[in-house]
Amino acid sequence: MSEENQQNTQPQFSMEKIYVKDLSLEIPHAPKVFLERANPQIDVQLHTQSGSLEEGVHEVVVTTTVTAKIEEKVMFLIEAKQAGIFRMSNVSAGELEQILAVMCPNILFPYLREVVSDLAVRGGFAPVLMNPINFDVIYQQQKRQMHAASSATAH
Repeated sequence: MSEENQQNTQPQFSMEKIYVKDLSLEIPHAPKVFLERANPQIDVQLHTQSGSLEEGVHEVVVTTTVTAKIEEKVMFLIEAKQAGIFRMSNVSAGELEQILAVMCPNILFPYLREVVSDLAVRGGFAPVLMNPINFDVIYQQQKRQMHAASSATAH
């Protein structure tokens, strides 16, 4: 096999674009909320999704909703979608699924953390420091749940 043909069958991966797809900040009790002295409870929800744009080109979106509350009063709510366009070729369906669920979100997550923290500060609050996420563990859990659900419906 020639070197040129061998290169054509090697897995290829590249980032085409990383961007903020959607971003919002709500401060429903402003300006009185800025007089609060208690530390808020921070709740972070996170999920990912991916879709094909064209042959070998995929968009991956990592979405987070960060809610800061003191008791039942919402101090602020941040919703952010960090997205990327990734080009891949010569990967199997199983590899593609794992790349879209693990590798791409791992690339996007630091950008999402920065956007959320920056937006909290611009809103007049302390930075929100989101803990690192192990997308591989999440992917493996989802695979087990899907396998358990499919074997439960098969019986």
